[in-house]
Amino acid sequence: MAPKLSCLLLAFLTFFCIQSFIGLARILKSEHQQYSFSSLQKLEGVRKGQTVQGLVELKQYLKRFGYYPSDVNLMTSEFDDLLESALKTYQNYFHLNVTGILDDSTIKQMMIPRCGMPDITPNNTKSKHTKFHMVMHYKFFDGMPKWPPSKYHLTYTFGSDSVQVVDMDTLRSVCSDAFKKWSDVSQLTFQEASDGASANIVIAFYSGDHQDGYPFDGPGRTLAHAFSPEDGRLHFDAEEKWSTNPAMDQFDLESVAVHEIGHLLGLDHSSDSNAVMYSGIPSGTKKRDLAQDDIDGIHALYGNY
Repeated sequence: MAPKLSCLLLAFLTFFCIQSFIGLARILKSEHQQYSFSSLQKLEGVRKGQTVQGLVELKQYLKRFGYYPSDVNLMTSEFDDLLESALKTYQNYFHLNVTGILDDSTIKQMMIPRCGMPDITPNNTKSKHTKFHMVMHYKFFDGMPKWPPSKYHLTYTFGSDSVQVVDMDTLRSVCSDAFKKWSDVSQLTFQEASDGASANIVIAFYSGDHQDGYPFDGPGRTLAHAFSPEDGRLHFDAEEKWSTNPAMDQFDLESVAVHEIGHLLGLDHSSDSNAVMYSGIPSGTKKRDLAQDDIDGIHALYGNY
């Protein structure tokens, strides 16, 4: 009898410890997700010369999206020349008042949920970083990668390890409609691959770190990402609230899919807020139709249709 009781007690204690650890992890995760928004607002008005707790996280945010030099790894809480330059670059990109100060309009822009890919290619030298200028709205990835003519008919499939977030019929319909937006204005065509067949494009939902170098960060921040040709990976954050008819706390799956497919085809982020390839999209918003800037970009890559 005693050994049985000991086994039951051990099992109970093990279960209790696991549940406590999961609960703690959820709390820590929630606190991490809330940091960037609530703490960012506390930094409003900071400027060069000040030393303020929280500036390291601001620098990391700007570095992640291409505004802070990629070769700077040691970050401090000092508002230095590099941070001022990065903020000015960010403000210039989003057509904000270029002050180099973390003002209200800059904070509001940073709080918009967005694609996880960088807006501009990080420079490898500090001096070059200060010389970013906008020439056009639509942009391409470094080297202007695109699909070769032999692959203008692209196949896609859904990852076998994908988290199931929406039912497959809905996902198939959404992706078919999203691909059609691009095939209607280009020489490219798209078709779902048959079961078991290899495909040019693989679509999946993941949570957190999924080993591609761009970990997801929970609800309401980075929504998805996709890689340039001919990589073919498109990933959605499984922790977001996805919908085909989004309420104010949900994200439109088709709108984000159209954006990410643009990356798959070779388009980088646009600074035109009307463009599908603009990096941010608020919850409750539908943005499924290509703007002229998107069409101009795909024509510049693949020729007029």
